Amino acid sequence: MAEILGPQRLGPLTPLVGEWEGNVGVDLSYHNEDDETSKTSYFEKAWFKPIPQTKNGKQTLEGLNYEMTAWRHGEEQMDPFHNEVGYLLWEKETSSIMRVVVFGRGIAMIAGGTAKPRDKELHFKATPGDANYGILQNKYLTERAELRGFTSTFKVNPDGSFSYTQDLILKLAALGGKEMHHTDTNTLRRVVAGGEGGCCC
Repeated sequence: MAEILGPQRLGPLTPLVGEWEGNVGVDLSYHNEDDETSKTSYFEKAWFKPIPQTKNGKQTLEGLNYEMTAWRHGEEQMDPFHNEVGYLLWEKETSSIMRVVVFGRGIAMIAGGTAKPRDKELHFKATPGDANYGILQNKYLTERAELRGFTSTFKVNPDGSFSYTQDLILKLAALGGKEMHHTDTNTLRRVVAGGEGGCCC
């Protein structure tokens, strides 16, 4: 597996640097047009690029900026059905890990957890109203598909691939205000090492 040489300043983020593709994505969500919850398979591209070290007073953050874009199978030449941009940040002193992300549906969040320098699994959690690891969403979503919780795991696998799972807890007006779990999973493989250049998408 390609890794940044030297002091491994990016800690647990080091193995993610580069450009990735994955073709085994599965999205479980409510489909308004069909009035049912069903699965969608998808193809995805992602890139992770190191950013300069950031200091907030006595706090020092290492990080990556990233983008992930997904297309339904059979629609790879059409507009993607999902896009997100953000940062992965790590503070060595406190072992804090953060996923700072904006989704193209009018959602922004900081999800957080803890991670040591050589950890191969990164766990993130965000809750609406939390002053540190919270969630913001546009007015329509609050009224029709309120995001009530978010958890996610990034895992670096022994074969050099990386997998993720994420779970969004939604209160859906279309289901009479009941909650459902909107989940996504995929495994991606590196197609370009390093983080130079722009988005691979």
